[in-house]
Amino acid sequence: MSISKLFTACALACIAAIAAPLTHAAESAAPAKAAAKPAAKVPAKKPVSKKAKAAAGAAAAGAAGAAMAEGEPSVAEHKATDYACELGNKITIYSHADDSNSIALRWKNRLHRLTREATTTGAQRFENKLAGLIWIGIPAKGMLLDSKVNRQLANECKSSEQALGL
Repeated sequence: MSISKLFTACALACIAAIAAPLTHAAESAAPAKAAAKPAAKVPAKKPVSKKAKAAAGAAAAGAAGAAMAEGEPSVAEHKATDYACELGNKITIYSHADDSNSIALRWKNRLHRLTREATTTGAQRFENKLAGLIWIGIPAKGMLLDSKVNRQLANECKSSEQALGL
């Protein structure tokens, strides 16, 4: 068997595996209508561009953020620490003396619950895996990272005490 025949057979098997669940879902959704009408022709899918994928990811992240906004953590009786970051970004961290394993972080008018992750360096690392947020605090500064797109959201974040060098 030649390589081209093997490749063609694999491609057809993949297409059949993808199309079978779609056909089954359409048939189970409307069994009575399917019997009365002939099957409609399914148009071929166009390749999805990188921009469209990024827009879909942003929309999904926005929907996840909206769902998280409903369950925002309570910050009553928490100590608030404001951080001023590069490019005019502002972050507020709410911590509770009795709970050193989690913080609430306000970023872009949203409140996120982050839980402590163990580190070997002594840095304070808090993470919200659902939102993809990581807060890393060291004595000189703090930074907020987005683990979903692997980039910094805010850097050189300093509280008023850190800015004064205390």
